[in-house]
This record gives sequence, C-alpha cells and structure tokens, in this order.
Amino acid sequence: MPLTDLVAPNAVIPALKANGKKQAIQEISARAAQVSGLNERTIFETLLQRERLGSTGIGQGIAIPHGKLANLDKLFGVFARLDRPIDFEALDGQPVDLIFLLLAPEGAGADHLKALARVARLLRDPDVARPLRESRDAEARYAVLTADLTQG
Repeated sequence: MPLTDLVAPNAVIPALKANGKKQAIQEISARAAQVSGLNERTIFETLLQRERLGSTGIGQGIAIPHGKLANLDKLFGVFARLDRPIDFEALDGQPVDLIFLLLAPEGAGADHLKALARVARLLRDPDVARPLRESRDAEARYAVLTADLTQG
C-alpha cells in the first residue's frame, strides 16, 4: 500500500532537528504549510489540540500527529526522520524518530481513519521502518514510503 496519494517528494524531511515534541510538531507544521499553502499557525494549533487528547506516539519509535482542517481539499501528509530520537510521550515510552503528519479535510470521516491505519501499518512494518531509519536523503525515504511492497 504505497503512500503516493498522501505524501509528495517535497513533503519529506530527511533529518529534522528538534529538541522535543512541541518543536518537532512546529517544524513539521512549517513544512506542511509550505507544501499545502495553508496557514502554519492553524496547522500547529490543530495538531497541539489533538496531542492534548493523548499522544499520537504509537510506539516503536513512531508518531502520527494528525488533525482535520476546514480549508483542506484532500488528505495529505508530511514525513520526517528525526536527527535524533525525542520523547513524544509514546504509548510504549520509547523515544520517537519517525513522524508522519497526516492532515485531513474536516468532512473526511472514515477516509481519515483509513489513512491513519494505512500509515500506522506501513511504518510498523520492519521492512519499511528499517530503510526509513537507515536512508540518508529525502529521495531515498520518499522511495521507501511510496514503494509497492506487494510486488516482488
């Protein structure tokens, strides 16, 4: 299940530098704003609001911050590999080094949940997570995210 419909090549941050969860969300919000043309502050506030409900750190070094925005016309994501792992208050208590930001239109309904599940399944796959951690540049990481693993 490649993520070509969710993430563009310019939406991959190869080595995000952040000292904590809030800074990581801020940096990834800035890239999301660049890619989408949406307001950075709106994205950031939406994500922080969601984090207050509970951490989006799902374990195994992975976080999937997400939210819905009124003026968004389609689901889209931004992927970041952190320069060094940070505390994200993840469910398993492990630091996070892979973040996939997912934004959805306000009326996305089940599509938002399906996309979240897809991203979680993909990033939890060791054959995906390993090269995402080991690759050095955005192009290589984009190739991993968008590879069709069903062929082979």
